[in-house]
Parts: sequence; structure tokens; C-alpha cells
Amino acid sequence: MAKSPIDQLLKPVSRFIHQEFTGGIILFASVVIAIFWANSQWAESYHHVWETNFGISFAEYAFNKPLHVWINDGLMALFFFVIGLELKREFMAGELSSFGKASLPMMAALGGMLVPAGIYVAFNAGLPSENGWGIPMATDIAFALALLSLAGRHIPTSVKVFLSALAVADDLGAVLVIAIFYTSHIVWVPLTIAGVLLVILWVGNLLGIRSTLFYLLVGLGVWSGFLMSGVHATIAGVLVAFMIPARTKIDEEEYINSMEAHTESFRNAIPQASTLTTYEQHRTIESIKKISLDAETPLQKIEYALHPWVAFVIMPLFALANSGMHIGRDFFTSMLNPVSIGVATGLVIGKFAGVLLFTWLMVRLKLAKLPEQSTWRHISGVALLAGVGFTMSLFITGLAFSDPAMVDQSKYGILLASVLSGIAGIVWLRKSRPAS
Repeated sequence: MAKSPIDQLLKPVSRFIHQEFTGGIILFASVVIAIFWANSQWAESYHHVWETNFGISFAEYAFNKPLHVWINDGLMALFFFVIGLELKREFMAGELSSFGKASLPMMAALGGMLVPAGIYVAFNAGLPSENGWGIPMATDIAFALALLSLAGRHIPTSVKVFLSALAVADDLGAVLVIAIFYTSHIVWVPLTIAGVLLVILWVGNLLGIRSTLFYLLVGLGVWSGFLMSGVHATIAGVLVAFMIPARTKIDEEEYINSMEAHTESFRNAIPQASTLTTYEQHRTIESIKKISLDAETPLQKIEYALHPWVAFVIMPLFALANSGMHIGRDFFTSMLNPVSIGVATGLVIGKFAGVLLFTWLMVRLKLAKLPEQSTWRHISGVALLAGVGFTMSLFITGLAFSDPAMVDQSKYGILLASVLSGIAGIVWLRKSRPAS
């Protein structure tokens, strides 16, 4: 097929975007920009930009918040919506779709949450900072997978799948922690309205409604209800995602037969001696479009459409708004506090120990097997990379602490731990080889 000039120009950009590590690179760049900006002569403007107020009102309810709150409560709801779509897909037909597939990564994720939380509490028990125990429980899937790809092409595919499944299970745990432990107060009227709208989405799914617009509009209502209720609005993203239809209107055989018939019809149509198609050809093309839509699941269609926006806009914007921290010459001295030590130790040591220990127990008890072609060295490398908890850890920091000093202390711990875990994971995995 002949390429137009614009296709040729955009080809390198398209190739870069579709690399598996690209999202991690963009995210890393956003973190570097935020830290540079917050430590430059324009540091005051960094804080001023994110404190710019925007507001909306609905009946007697009003929401007038700074820009960083709109990012954390609004745009991140889309991030959690995509996580919800991913979770549903994995539970239906992915690495979490059966006990045999899900048991090892889910137990590894559980260990990677419990041990870091326990380590954090050990450093902060009885202190005002004790509420931050959820911070070191998270794994940043974008960073972790990007770093794994940098470890070398010799890493077995099964190890990448294991890390992905572990991170997805970790996301599920983080969502539950946020919903149960980081909801401060509840206003029942908007929450009830949101519940009714969720039921409407569920009924729409049962009735076979496949319109993206329907789920978008009603989903916005659910988000608004959660936003005004006090329950964190990102939970709405996950719940709405689970209401999205995940079935096709036609099966594979029907789709193949229809496509073959329409291809033959298009081939037999008398072509025009121009760049235009005939009426018959155009009608066939439109029929193919409709059949292709019927062969898609709304869940996968929406996930595929939103993924670039989440990877290249929402997550980098969140990192830009939340990663800015002052780093002075006394950076390591300023780490000598229970929050920073608890977060850093929990992520670096706790994640490694928890993931590795729970995986070993599952294999030792013969409840699961190691991923195909993987070795314990691979699992150790994955356990190290699980300590890169950047995005979700920053997010939970904002929920756990209102004291700016504790927020900064947590950010210091997250930054140091993510760097150490990432470097250690790459170095360790570069020396690993597939099982024979």
C-alpha cells in the first residue's frame, strides 16, 4: 500500500508510541521535568500553576478546587477506569481468568502488599504518620514494564506476563485499600444517586446497549455522585468499567463468513475508472464496518481508545503535578524520618521479600508452578521491579496525608525507592537466562 507524505513523516512517531517502554519513558521525563521545575528559579510558578482554581456547581452542590485536585480526582478517575477495564478483561479471558492462572500472581501481589505495609507500620506505629501504611503497597505497572523491557530481549515472555498479572492484581488491591481505608466521610444523597446510576448501567449491559455515549454520560453521573459523596471519585472509574459490556454481537465463525461474503461482493463490483468507489462498493464497505463493530466488545474498544490518553497525557500530567519536590544538599539527611524510611524500606525490601516469599510458598506447597522458562532469578528480578511504586504510591500519599511535610517526606521515600528498585531489577535481570 502506497504511503502518503504525512504517513512517512509520522511513521517514526507511531513506531515510538507503540513500543512497550514508551509510556515509562514519557512518565520518567515528566518526573524529571517536575523535579527540575520545582528546584529552579521558577519554583514559585510550579506551585502556583497547580493551585489555580476551577469550579463547577450542580443544584446546591458546588465543586471549586485547584487544578491539581481536578487532575487527581478527575483525570485519574479515567486512569482507574482503564484499570477497571483491564481488570475485567483479565478476569474474563486473561491471566486472572482461572484459579490456576491467577493464584501465583495474586498471591505474589498479596505478599507484595502485606509485607511493605507491615514494615511501614513498624517504623510509624503510634505516630501521626501511621495512616500512610498504604503508600508502599503499590507497584507502578508502566514503570515496571518499561524497566523490564530495558533488561534485555532474553527475558522470557512468561516473565513479562507474570509481572503484568502481578501489577494488575496489585492495582486491584490498591483500589480496595483506597475504597475501604482512605474514605474519610460519606454524604449519602449523592452516593445513593451514583448507586442508582450504576444499576442503570448494569441494566443497560443486560439489555445489550453497546453505545459508548450511553456509558460515558451515565458514567459521568456516577463520577459526579462519588465526587460529592466523599468516597474517592476514582473508585467510580473502576465500578463503571465493570459495567461495560464485554461480549460481541456475533461470534468468530459468523464474522469470518460475513467478511468472506462481503469481500467477494466487493471483488465482483464493477470498479469506476477513478479514485472513487462505486455505490455498491461503498455500501459493502459500510456493511463491513458494521460487522466489524458487532465483532468488537465495547470493553476492548474503549480500553484501546483510552489507553494512549492515559499513558501519554493523564499519567504524565499526574506525575508533573505531583512529583515536584525540593531536593537540597541535605536530601539524604532529610530522609532520616519515619515516613521516608518506612516508605523506602517498604518498597525496596518489603516488596522484594513479600513477592518472593509468597511466590516461594505457593511453589513449595505445590499450589502453583513458576512461569514457563522462568527461573528463581527471574522471579527475584520481578520482585525487585515491584518496588517501583511511583504513580500509585504518589496517589495514595495525597489521600493519606494532609500535612505538606509528610507529603514531601513520602515523596522522598518513593523517589529513592523507585530509583534503587529499578536499577537493582535491571542489573539483576540482565544477568539472568531462560530456563533450559
